[in-house]
Amino acid sequence: MKLKVLNKEGKETGRTVELNEGLIPKEPSDHAIYLDVKLYLASQRQGTHKAKERGEVRASTRKIKRQKGTGTARAGSIASPIFRGGGRTFGPRPRDYAFKVNKKVKKLARRSALAYKVKERQLTVIEDFTFEAPRTREMVQLKDNLKISDKKSLIVLPASDENLLLSSRNLPKTDVITVGELTTYHLMNASAVVISEKALEVLKENLQN
Repeated sequence: MKLKVLNKEGKETGRTVELNEGLIPKEPSDHAIYLDVKLYLASQRQGTHKAKERGEVRASTRKIKRQKGTGTARAGSIASPIFRGGGRTFGPRPRDYAFKVNKKVKKLARRSALAYKVKERQLTVIEDFTFEAPRTREMVQLKDNLKISDKKSLIVLPASDENLLLSSRNLPKTDVITVGELTTYHLMNASAVVISEKALEVLKENLQN
């Protein structure tokens, strides 16, 4: 499959890029996408939640009533979970939510996400560009030229570009990342993906090797 390369004005440059089967699978794997997105979201969780259990609550250890003869259930410390102010039964504890996903599955997930973007015509290849200085209006103009001004956009660059990053920082629905930061979540979360030629070459090397 071939895609046309556009310039910053949104016009065709006359060049095309080849997206072979090594990059775009014929049958995308929904399960691989699910696993990789789940891993990304799980890794974003801090896992610092904590609730005190009965052994951690500061309270008197005196037995609050006699064992027998009260007509009610036996009870010991006031720190018991059945009393107000007592410890929590099976409360949350600090933990790491991340889990393991094989490298081949991660690559398949990103390739499958790219396949969906190509199929839905949400992937645009643009020639390498930069801004001379951080200007938000230039980024707005770029999105207008590419006809994605009203879409949740993801711009993928081969390397970090401070001018482009600062130009997009104040714009809603606009993310600028490097190809090394690209994940399946980023691809699936955007309704318009713009990738530069060099970034696409780097992505091909990463996903086909």
